[in-house]
Amino acid sequence: MGGIAPAGPFAAPSDPDPDLAPHPAEATEPPGATTPMATTPELTSLRSARVTAAHRLARRSFRGKERRFLAEGPQAVREAIAHSGGPAGRTLVELYATPEAAGRHADLVAAARAAGAPVLTATPEVMAEISDTVTPQGVVGICRFLDTPFAEVLRTRPRLVAVLAHVRDPGNAGTVLRCADAAGADAVVLTDASVDLYNPKAVRASAGSLFHLPVAVGVPVTEAVQGLRAAGVRLLAADGAGQRDLDAEMDEGTLRGPTAWIFGNEAWGLPEETRALADEVVRVPIHGRAESLNLATAAAVCLYASAREQRAPGGCRSVTST
Repeated sequence: MGGIAPAGPFAAPSDPDPDLAPHPAEATEPPGATTPMATTPELTSLRSARVTAAHRLARRSFRGKERRFLAEGPQAVREAIAHSGGPAGRTLVELYATPEAAGRHADLVAAARAAGAPVLTATPEVMAEISDTVTPQGVVGICRFLDTPFAEVLRTRPRLVAVLAHVRDPGNAGTVLRCADAAGADAVVLTDASVDLYNPKAVRASAGSLFHLPVAVGVPVTEAVQGLRAAGVRLLAADGAGQRDLDAEMDEGTLRGPTAWIFGNEAWGLPEETRALADEVVRVPIHGRAESLNLATAAAVCLYASAREQRAPGGCRSVTST
């Protein structure tokens, strides 16, 4: 398929679309004008096939069928443009923007066009219909799925992995993905019992990190544990009831090797059968009076502890390691 948009609701139109009206600039710009949006049509109808298709991407079933998802806001779109789609073609399929946002983010419009993605302006009402947010930022990209097969993750011999098992809140999933990216993790794995990676809230919470590191999805937790262990990765289940203390792990240097952290449900943690799969069940020590840490905070602490230890002398990422 290369860089050519596929046929279907997100394909670039070859003939005028009755739902696409001329941008107001066309009526005032003289012939030959070079204003970026001067010849761009504007989506005006909420019943447009494109608008309807984009709106339906809020639903998991439709995202899975089309293998497309929404990336809202200039930061997410910028990362989508920069991300290589590989053999499947470019990651950004189309860019929608209000005329005002297109003018404010002219560099984004130019970059999308340079990457071969159609750019369509739309009325604020149409953008509100497409957007999943209460206050749309005026820029929405339609993107291809970009998850990585789990077997491919294993082939890279990862040294730090976040495994999300039974994580149901999309905001938490996206935030843990962002934490993993910031800590220099090699991959993130979402089990088949976790939220959809492409939920709009998860995409927003990742703040662009979705486009930065490999993410495998729909992997049964047993398969994830077995595959990572066979690749030489130590499995640690993060749980407040763990017998092992994170401080002890750091003091004894056991975090210096390849490690995968398994994070569980926001409300009830990890089920016993999942904890039993891990090499150790580790708790983050609570030195004050707080009852617990939320999932994303605990994940950040654990991932950064591993990142620090792996870069220490003797760690698997240390420049002094042999």
